[in-house]
Formats: sequence, structure tokens, C-alpha cells
Amino acid sequence: MDIEIKDVEHRYQMKTPFERLAIYDVNAVIKEESYVAVIGHTGSGKSTLLQHLNGLLKPTKGQIRLGKDVLEPGKKNKHLKALRKKVGIVFQFPEHQLFEETILKDIAFGPINFGMSQEKAKEKAREMLKLVGLDEELSDRSPFELSGGQMRRVAIAGVLAMEPEVLVLDEPTAGLDPRGRKEIMDMFYRLHKQRNLTTILVTHSMEDAAAYADELIVMHKGTVKAKGSPRGIFSKSDELAALGLDLPETIKFQKRLEEALGVTFKEPILTIEEAASEIKALFQEENAL
Repeated sequence: MDIEIKDVEHRYQMKTPFERLAIYDVNAVIKEESYVAVIGHTGSGKSTLLQHLNGLLKPTKGQIRLGKDVLEPGKKNKHLKALRKKVGIVFQFPEHQLFEETILKDIAFGPINFGMSQEKAKEKAREMLKLVGLDEELSDRSPFELSGGQMRRVAIAGVLAMEPEVLVLDEPTAGLDPRGRKEIMDMFYRLHKQRNLTTILVTHSMEDAAAYADELIVMHKGTVKAKGSPRGIFSKSDELAALGLDLPETIKFQKRLEEALGVTFKEPILTIEEAASEIKALFQEENAL
């Protein structure tokens, strides 16, 4: 399903002395099966926006259309439960949401809550366990006996067990080392492709935004400042710097290489693999002269 965000505003604690404008004039269209990264510094409104995508928050102005569902001020939504099944959110440190006595029960909790039989829910849980790269032999263990990275995978499996159409990832690699971060992000990308998911990544990592997303939405002080492809957005380094955002390390490396060798690459280099390919081509060209 496509997601249309139109003139969305959200104010916390409306009509109180503590009223605060969090986001305003937010407009965006997220196409079905696309991979979109929402970037911006702390306080830019990213997390507030994502909580609107399954009705955890409602707009105080404007509307959000998720397929046939519309979220807008003053309108009661009878189908929020069904919507939350379609839109799964993996919050920061999702392992903090684990609570059941066994891994299998924790993953199966959501499907059972949505009406699936216990037998089918446990079957689904075992399937999801494999999907996130964990051994089925772990299923009867307590999730709290696992490593931090394994706990995170269990929590992610619980979200995937709901079979969402849209997967929203709120800083999903927070606290992980570089290897763990890459493993988790590669897993999400594989799931995105295999299951034809619409994936929305909220991140501070310019590297992850560059490597995985089809489109970027740049948030700043509560509103959208730019939208476009990673190459288009990251080619505007001065504009990003004015918004307090950095460039991916691959593009920084590209700029240093261009200065050192006196060459200019055709477009921004977004991944290590692209950098290796461009450097190889450069030296092959030099050797051919």
C-alpha cells in the first residue's frame, strides 16, 4: 500500500501550558515496496513522524493515508488494530520489549493477540526465528539468556511474525558494533526484497541511508527540508552541512581521492563496493594509457 502524508502537523499536550509543536507541514508519498530513509539530527521530528504511521500518534492537523485507512484529527479509527498489523515498528533497542519466559512464546505473542491459534502462532514463530538467523534450538530458552544482538533478533522476529506490509525501523542498529550493524541492516534489506516490504528507515547513519535506501526524506526542525535519491541528496554537501548533517564516509573518501589524484568521478560513491569498483576502473584506465 502507498502511504500519503499531507500537511501533517503534530502538537504535544495541546491546549495546555506545555503545548509544543513537534512537526508541521510534512508532505511525502512513500510508494509501495520502496525503501525510504528518513534522516535528520536529533530533535528534527523523525521519531514523531514514524509514530503516526501506525496510529500511535494522530495528526493534530493534516492527514495520513495508508492504503484505505485515513488518520486525521477528530476522526475515530475503528481499524487501528488491523492497521498496526499491517505496519510493524521496530523501535530503538527493541530487546527492551521482550517479556515472555521463552523465545518462542515472545515471538508468538503478537500473532496470538491478533487471533491466530497457538499452534499456528508457534509454527510462525519458528519460521521467523530461522528468518532472522537464529537456531530453532534456542526456542525454549529465555530471551534474557541471549546476547544483546540475539535478543534484538528475537524482538525483530516478533514484529515480522505479524506479517506486516510496511516495516518501520527506528534506529535499529543503535548500540551495535560495526559488524553487528552491517549484519542487521543486510538482514533487513534481504527481507525487504524477499517479502516485497515497504521499508522506512529512521536513522542518524548517513552510511546506512546511502547504502540501502531508494529515496531519502530530510527532516529539520520539525519539517521536510529535502526529498530525493541518495545520490541527489548527498551531492549537495553544503546544504546538508547547513542542516547539521554529515556526508557518508564513502563520499568523504571520494572527495579526498579526487583532490589527491586530480580526478572527478561522475557521481557520488555510496558504498564501499562502489568505491572499490571506481578505483579499479581508474587504475585500469591509467594502465591503458
